Amino acid sequence: MSTPDSHAPAGAPSLSSSSTSSADPRRASGDAPDAGEPHQENAARPSPLKNPRVRLALSIATLLLAAGGIWWAYHWWTEGRFLEATNNAYLQADSVAVAPRINGHVTEVLVRDNQAVRAGEPLVRIDSRNYQAMLEQAQAVTAVREADIAAARANIEAQNAALEQARAQEEAARTSLAFAGSEVRRFEPLALTGADTHEHVEALRHQRDQAQAQYTGARAQVRSAQGRVLALRAQLAQAQAGLKQAQADLDRARIPVDDAVVTAPIAGRIGDRTVQVGQVVAAGTRLMSVVPLDALYLQANFKETQVGWIRPGQPARIEVDALPGVRIDGEVESVSPGTGSQFALLPAENATGNFTKIVQRLTVRIKLQPTPEQRQVLVPGMSVEVTVDTRSAREGTGRTDRPTGTPPAAGR
Repeated sequence: MSTPDSHAPAGAPSLSSSSTSSADPRRASGDAPDAGEPHQENAARPSPLKNPRVRLALSIATLLLAAGGIWWAYHWWTEGRFLEATNNAYLQADSVAVAPRINGHVTEVLVRDNQAVRAGEPLVRIDSRNYQAMLEQAQAVTAVREADIAAARANIEAQNAALEQARAQEEAARTSLAFAGSEVRRFEPLALTGADTHEHVEALRHQRDQAQAQYTGARAQVRSAQGRVLALRAQLAQAQAGLKQAQADLDRARIPVDDAVVTAPIAGRIGDRTVQVGQVVAAGTRLMSVVPLDALYLQANFKETQVGWIRPGQPARIEVDALPGVRIDGEVESVSPGTGSQFALLPAENATGNFTKIVQRLTVRIKLQPTPEQRQVLVPGMSVEVTVDTRSAREGTGRTDRPTGTPPAAGR
């Protein structure tokens, strides 16, 4: 017969097993422990590299990367290493400020903002009544001077006639004097011999003296007439000089009348118009600007480390921010003779104080070659990106050791 104590050890495990089963339901239900779950999932999932599609995709990607690298290397070797690019570039145009030459009230503005104009086209009219009055006064003075010249010439003609008359009288007096003298010389010997009377000889002598006095008076009249002619000629010269002065005053008076109409100095488009009707303007006051859009050019500020191979005539590729994806051709015209700091209002002075080297920039002027459609969009001030092909210089075609713009020596 067994006692209860002898059955206790056999029942103890049963109690422990029940408590364990109630404490861990997963084990009671037959679930595997957590530590074994990852190993079972990895064992059940195959490797992606064993998938043929993955292998094909990786192979294609590798080939594409290799081809892209080869193409990039080839492009860099054949073209990329010759290119110099910068985005520090802007479109420029030599705009002309329109300003009047006279003072006055604006009576009419003949153009609108952004309007296209031709060279010589009227832009603004200024009140010219005062200047017109001065012009008419100058015209009147000119007419008076012309009348003075006409009167002087008429007086000279009359005095020339008087001079001819005086000369005729002089000739008559000279003839009378000669005859009277010959009569005296002919009858004086007769009076000495008694063939003629002394009274007759004395009368002949008296006639001779009278003829001499008339001849002397006639000569004096001729000299007086000649002097009068010279005086009149001097008056004519003075009148002609006065006419020239009057004509100069007339031309000067005509200038402000013509300047009352302000015209376009060049062909282009109107920009920054500030003038209004009724405004009082002074000479030199800026009224508007004329922008020659047909003469745009590009100023690109390259680093000094980039311009060593840039030469005039090299092609350029231009991309304007306003025309994304559009390429505009260009050509290098010239390179600035100095860096931007050399033309600054206060140039840098590197001989004093501490020195820090800064890469300088030089302005390269590039001529644009846009199409008519592109030209309608391009205006000064636009930002662009420019790339210059320096291949001609690097390959020796345009490579020189001379400064830019110096012609090659003979024989090279």
